Amino acid sequence: MEDQNLLLHICCAPCSIMCVESLRAEGIEPVGFWYNPNIHPVTEYRARKNTLIDYARDIHMKLYIKNEYGLRKFIDHVYPNYAGRCAYCYELRLMETARFAAEYGFKAICSTLFISPYQNHELLKTTAQRAADSYGVEFLYRDFRPYFKEGRERAKALDLYRQRYCGCVFSEEDRFLEGKKDFITIQKFNNSAE
Repeated sequence: MEDQNLLLHICCAPCSIMCVESLRAEGIEPVGFWYNPNIHPVTEYRARKNTLIDYARDIHMKLYIKNEYGLRKFIDHVYPNYAGRCAYCYELRLMETARFAAEYGFKAICSTLFISPYQNHELLKTTAQRAADSYGVEFLYRDFRPYFKEGRERAKALDLYRQRYCGCVFSEEDRFLEGKKDFITIQKFNNSAE
């Protein structure tokens, strides 16, 4: 693959570390693409985006930002099938990556989502291929999962902002309330001075 012909969808800086390094080791210079309207709330969206901008600058990687915070649109599309939200999320981001790649003359697409052992890898792969086919670009498949642990360790060593959930408000809920069935409690506070 020729230099700068790969548009790499990037979900966050920590996930990009080993993806970019392994692609560069192959002689491929990826161009980053931030498009993640699935990330909520807005403070989380900004933290991940700004961390990526700084990291891309540090590693001298060209980066395109499509700045679209999409909480309302995301919820409108996943309601009431919250369990199917990941399929919509993959479709949303990878279709836009492929569309952008075709419009700006990139030959192929890939995504840092392929580093996560927590993603539905086969669904992600099928969706990326369909997106590439839809826009007449190639899908460069790489299973980056063997690099996941090293990438997380490197992100920690670099003191990069590291998120604790996938991205959407529902994944945040799953992450922080998992196993906490008795979340509803009643507390009484005595406001009188004693």
